[in-house]
Amino acid sequence: MGLFDMFKGDSEQMTPHLAFATALIYMIGADGKIENEEVGQLLAVLGGEEKGGVIGVGANNKQLLDRAYRYYQKTPIDQFLAETTPLLSDTQKMCILTNLIDSSLADGEAAPIEQQLFNKFLQAFDISEDRFKPFFEVIALKNDRAVFTNANHPNNQPGHTVQLSI
Repeated sequence: MGLFDMFKGDSEQMTPHLAFATALIYMIGADGKIENEEVGQLLAVLGGEEKGGVIGVGANNKQLLDRAYRYYQKTPIDQFLAETTPLLSDTQKMCILTNLIDSSLADGEAAPIEQQLFNKFLQAFDISEDRFKPFFEVIALKNDRAVFTNANHPNNQPGHTVQLSI
């Protein structure tokens, strides 16, 4: 241990679970601000605890979020992807990707900067758009609440059926 090692901050090893939480923070912070709704979704994904009707962060998830946020603040996205990609199984990568898309579409539309960030994840994880497309379609369908508020929505037209592309 060097004399100045104590100033390096969080020295714990990156894990797949920490990579998951950190990836979500990169996505919700992509536009330079982290909104309350985005934090709420992050808590829902990581599994918040309910006490007295209020969802909060349990001790384990608070520690995870604190570590993820510290990492996010000090580490460029390209370094994060280079460090974490080799640690992740294919299933973990797909789980991260589906949650990133869900997060970016939560307000109905992914901002261009969120789209660019997502593409970085796809490339780093070596997942093609074609392979991911069916997952994207399900998440997009889940988040398209306009089908309930717009009677003229193209997906509400007679004869339209929802199907996954293969």
